[in-house]
Amino acid sequence: MQRVDVAVVGGGPAGAAAGHAAASRGADALVLEKGVPREDRDRPGPDSTDAAGILDYWVDIMGIHPDEFPEGVLQDDLDRAEFIGPEETCVLRSTGIESGYDGFGYTMHRARFDDFLRDRAEAAGAEYRVGTSVKGVETDPRAGVGGDEPRHRLRVGSGEPIGADVLVLADGPQRTVTNRVLDDLLPDGAAASERLASTRCNHIAYQEYRRFPEEAYDEVDGAIKFWWGVMPGHTAYPWVFPNADRVCRVGLTMPIGLDLDEVEDRDAYALLREDDERVPSGAEYVRRLLEREYGDEYDVESDFPVIEDAGKSGGTETYPISSTRPIESPAGAGVLVTGGAMGATSAFHEGGDHVAVRTGAIAGELAAEGDVGAYNDRWQAVVGDEMLRNVALADMCRDYGPDDWDDTFRVGRRMLAPERGYRMFERTFAAGLGATKLLLRYRWHKFRNRDGRYVQLTEDEYAY
Repeated sequence: MQRVDVAVVGGGPAGAAAGHAAASRGADALVLEKGVPREDRDRPGPDSTDAAGILDYWVDIMGIHPDEFPEGVLQDDLDRAEFIGPEETCVLRSTGIESGYDGFGYTMHRARFDDFLRDRAEAAGAEYRVGTSVKGVETDPRAGVGGDEPRHRLRVGSGEPIGADVLVLADGPQRTVTNRVLDDLLPDGAAASERLASTRCNHIAYQEYRRFPEEAYDEVDGAIKFWWGVMPGHTAYPWVFPNADRVCRVGLTMPIGLDLDEVEDRDAYALLREDDERVPSGAEYVRRLLEREYGDEYDVESDFPVIEDAGKSGGTETYPISSTRPIESPAGAGVLVTGGAMGATSAFHEGGDHVAVRTGAIAGELAAEGDVGAYNDRWQAVVGDEMLRNVALADMCRDYGPDDWDDTFRVGRRMLAPERGYRMFERTFAAGLGATKLLLRYRWHKFRNRDGRYVQLTEDEYAY
């Protein structure tokens, strides 16, 4: 049996960051990644499907400056985010949060970013093994670190079992391994696989890589654009993210299993059609968005071609996004859940690479020290404010329809004084009655989730 200090399940941003942090501190770290092919990557690797945009203060959270990237990772420098409702628009030009990064943010090539993180982990001394699926884990919470018997035994698809003192779970929002491990550490009837079921608790995302005409690209260059209230579903929205060489990622996210028959005022959603009998496919939603925005001036299919050597398959990709609130880990059993597996890719779907990298790094640091008991306190101290804000915003807009988004953006323009950004929620009573109501709703949801209540599974629920 191979024996390591730290076994990491999943080689995406959280897993690679954990391997790097552990190996950098002298631990014997093994990262296990099952590996998937992509059109835009020469070797199998993690399921690198993500909208991949980073805001200024996220650079500080992640702890990696884009100056460290090799060529081709950074795609476009951002100067704004545009939030577009059915009739109203609100533009964010500053997050209002202090940051050491000089700029609003950037977009990046996610597969190249993952390759960078892998190379970084391997350079630090971690073993990054691709093509290995973890079939099961046996955990003995009573086994001590460095004892004759490992605390964790991993059954892999081929080869000998692997023993580890610390297990880092970084298998993303589908939680293929995580749910089974947590089920074994929870009392009967409290199954993580039920509470965190990917088929029920996730959103599904779809995006295409399309080359924009020069004038159309100039309009989106430097901006991440989101359309709200044009398609049904809680936190369901399309987007356009600019990449290099006039290529943009045009995509959307929506809840899994949405029933159109349960949608109120469906005629109010611009991307639905009267004869739709079911939720349109991702490809159809993208086509309708591009036709709506550019169809009067361009022939969308010929003027906005799909770049077939990009993305996962033929210039397109479909992937899950965690829609759960974050969970705490059974750290006392030597199990640390990171990134998307912990539901920490953002409850409001703002993006999660920064949180994945930072939680992975914290897990790797503590694993190398041999004392992981402080993990839940450590990650909450670093990203807790981010989690609380995102959960509060997601709760606040849960029942929003198209008119609600227009009202919010109309009020938001008055609240967004230059450089205020997220700080518009601090004191905006002077912006009028609408702003006061919006402010109070946000503060109420934030108050309800204070003191860690944004966490849906706490460490004291585990039984070991």
